Amino acid sequence: QVQLVESGGGLVQPGGSLRLSCAASGFDFSSSPMRWDRQAPGEGVEWVALINKDGTIRRTRDSVKDRFTISRDNAKAMLYLQMNNLKTDDTGLYFCVKSSGDGERGQGTQVTVST
Repeated sequence: QVQLVESGGGLVQPGGSLRLSCAASGFDFSSSPMRWDRQAPGEGVEWVALINKDGTIRRTRDSVKDRFTISRDNAKAMLYLQMNNLKTDDTGLYFCVKSSGDGERGQGTQVTVST
């Protein structure tokens, strides 16, 4: 069964950095596009960044462009999100999502950007 386990979230001040990780198992990770979604308090889920199966195509939403970088290591079945220059609006629960099949996602890791 598909398992996606996120880690790396935490409390950080504005301008700080975090690196999120997602450990994937139970499916052929190297054959699946992946993405990161997030959900701010009281808001709906929005996509943050996506990457194709071999990492050659990456997209980020405009609000995080030039600050967030998505990457993957297919040999380790790991997905990453490097987040720099964090802003209070980046606060939310971040999910690792399998962008194929049933679109399974993990439980999420909380990112809080605050002074």
